[in-house]
Amino acid sequence: MLRRWCIVSAMVALTIGTALTATSASAAGYGGYFSPGGPIHLVSSNAAHGHGLSFQAESTNWSGYAGTTGTYKSVSASWVQPAGTCSRGDQYAAFWVGIDGYSSDTVEQTGSEVDCVGRTAEYYAWYEMYPGPSENYSNTVRAGDHFTATVTYLSGEAFSLYIADTTQGWSHTTDASLGSTPSLSSAEAIVEAPCCTAGGGILPLTDFGTVSFTGSTANGSAIGSAGGLTEIIMVDSAGRDKDSISALSGGENWSATWLRSS
Repeated sequence: MLRRWCIVSAMVALTIGTALTATSASAAGYGGYFSPGGPIHLVSSNAAHGHGLSFQAESTNWSGYAGTTGTYKSVSASWVQPAGTCSRGDQYAAFWVGIDGYSSDTVEQTGSEVDCVGRTAEYYAWYEMYPGPSENYSNTVRAGDHFTATVTYLSGEAFSLYIADTTQGWSHTTDASLGSTPSLSSAEAIVEAPCCTAGGGILPLTDFGTVSFTGSTANGSAIGSAGGLTEIIMVDSAGRDKDSISALSGGENWSATWLRSS
């Protein structure tokens, strides 16, 4: 997922459920408008051995697991929305599943977020067909809510994006068109520090404590058996880890623990 300055293309979407509003919150102190979503900012990728991994990658905005060498038509995972610890300044953290974005310029994704606006934590859920704009769902999201999300390729340029907050008792299925032919070249479950500062850099990562993902699948099977399984580590400009990623358990379950904002 990527935060960016402007809406760069239009999107045709049919939403089933509560009405949506486009994200246009100002990143206070960073001089621009932003929305969650977008491709990886890859630093490096190397062959890996052991734990079922094909590659280990470093990124300035993503951490988590992805299948990166197959054709992917579905991805799914569940997670518990972590609480944001907001001590100073504005910070941002998103949790999502998606198709594409690792080796392509489009991403089809849905997830939740906790942003610090000063000392106040704000929670919400959204979807995005990048490079189209992200759209927020208007439903209540709180720390501790249990989410399940799935992105499914339908045909042509069409996808179905499902997200459910089973704690609050709401869900949405959104059928949307990308507006171009999708690559279908990766499937991922991700923690993200969104983009961008005035200079195009990554925004500070909210202290989210630990978030646990369960049931992470690609093409209906455990993501651990996905082709080209890639472990992605988020790093800052000095190469320091911004969070730590656990090994996959049962091929589907893992956690991320916050280490630093930037």
